[in-house]
Amino acid sequence: MIKTQRFYYKGSRFKQLRAFCQVARLGSVSRAAEALFLSQPAVTLQLKALEAEMGADLFERLGRRLSLSREGQTLYELARPLVEGIDGLDAEFRARLRGLDAGVLDIAAGSSTILYLLPPLVQAFREQHPEVQLKLHNVTGKDGLAQVRSDAVDLAVGSMLDVPNDIDYAPVYSFDPMLITPLGHPLADKPEIRLEDLSPFGLILPPRRLTTYRLVDLVFQQRKVPYQVALEVGGWEVIKQYVAMGLGISIVTGICLTEADKSQLAVRSLRDFFPPRSYGVVIRKGKYLSPQARAFVDLVKPGLFQRRDYFESGHSER
Repeated sequence: MIKTQRFYYKGSRFKQLRAFCQVARLGSVSRAAEALFLSQPAVTLQLKALEAEMGADLFERLGRRLSLSREGQTLYELARPLVEGIDGLDAEFRARLRGLDAGVLDIAAGSSTILYLLPPLVQAFREQHPEVQLKLHNVTGKDGLAQVRSDAVDLAVGSMLDVPNDIDYAPVYSFDPMLITPLGHPLADKPEIRLEDLSPFGLILPPRRLTTYRLVDLVFQQRKVPYQVALEVGGWEVIKQYVAMGLGISIVTGICLTEADKSQLAVRSLRDFFPPRSYGVVIRKGKYLSPQARAFVDLVKPGLFQRRDYFESGHSER
């Protein structure tokens, strides 16, 4: 039976709950202290006071990381919306006073997302909310995550293969991997494509640091199929141009292919060998979304923000 007793540290239940939610989100007292601009002992005292008040141990230690106990998970589900609501009260109040159509919306995205996926979404958002200043930050995946974590942007839109524990990713769109060759290439009209058929031809790929290169290498290595890289170059448009010139073949994500490309490229699906690439919304766990950000998320996938459990449960949809 859970026993309760009165033991407040500095008399603020809200401070205790805020410290508790930060530790639950970050898995570390030290990281929570940095996020709250407090000392580690202060956060520890807040947690001890809350555990004493609740009459239960709220955390379990797994190595160097703190994990929520069963009781802690129950409290977290109750406390998180309260803490987020209070922390975001000022911004929500001011936003409602001046209406949605004001303020700034910062979105991080990679070049391909900005070039191929976002244009119709940006156009629709601008038509619906012309007074919102929209800023698109063209960044790589790693830099985009850093901006999401530091709250330098409201959200990111892009593709993720590995989702860190402190990040929520809601995939919305899915694109098949495609083989592109010049017109008239031996592989262009081959009835059936095997991965081994690509071995004799040089591949034109994005730089090694990018996800596409790593994914191509992983699939070839797993199937023990040799391959050769003729050229590394950044940007899908450049890759398509070089392929059309006959400098090599490439494996690209279907997001970058348009009707106009059919006049100079042969396109074949490689879905039998490579997994589809998903694109969606990326936010920091526990992030309070402004009305502008929520409006954009709903534009990407209507109803996604209202399904609060979508982000909180780590749900994946492809």
